[in-house]
Amino acid sequence: MEAKQDNQTEIGELKTEISELRNELRRFITNANRQHIDSVLEELKGTYSDLFRNQQVETARGDLSTHMVANCTMRENCFGVFMEFLQNTARHIRDGNVSDEIIRSYREELKNLRSKGPSDRCDTCFSEVIRLFEQQVGLMESLGIYNKIEGNGDTHQIDEEKAVRMILEPVANIQRFQILKSLTTETRTFSEISQMTGLRGGNLLFHIKKLTDSGMIFQRHERGDYLITRKGYRTIEVISGLVEEVH
Repeated sequence: MEAKQDNQTEIGELKTEISELRNELRRFITNANRQHIDSVLEELKGTYSDLFRNQQVETARGDLSTHMVANCTMRENCFGVFMEFLQNTARHIRDGNVSDEIIRSYREELKNLRSKGPSDRCDTCFSEVIRLFEQQVGLMESLGIYNKIEGNGDTHQIDEEKAVRMILEPVANIQRFQILKSLTTETRTFSEISQMTGLRGGNLLFHIKKLTDSGMIFQRHERGDYLITRKGYRTIEVISGLVEEVH
């Protein structure tokens, strides 16, 4: 009887030791992956910062031309003001660092500009400018150029629309979650992701765009491989912790 209890004790101690080793291994893998991601992002910032900046400016130029109110006498003047604003904010992508205070000042500047708009139709144009600016901010976050100050934990301050669009919806799909999870360990090409998920062509592009638009993954350069961003990695970490806690 005593021998049986001793065996049970040893088994219990062994299980505890294995569990501790597993946790240590998980922490080691997490830190190694994070270091890999940080080094890749540093390389990206150094090599492709001008490319990212120029791409954001050209995207803004095209989207503004398409979505601003067409039959407005102020269109040409507003277009110039908006492009100057977006070119100015995009320079931080190249500079490599921007503070939370600076981002808040740009948002205030947009509010002040909107308050001077003479027509309700101005909302259409300003909505597009705000969208393009927040897209830049998302890129800066993903590259580690802008480290947003965390909230105070007050759930009443959560922006429901933004939370769903930028965090919940992008991962609320098995294939997209599979893509994000796979990129925590290595970069992957479009064909590798296609082979892994079983998705093809436009169908796969749709899911990849959801993840890139939310700032969770990046394409290294045109037709290049995909890698996870800090935001994407942090999302996986949080979800992993929630899954463990639930179980």
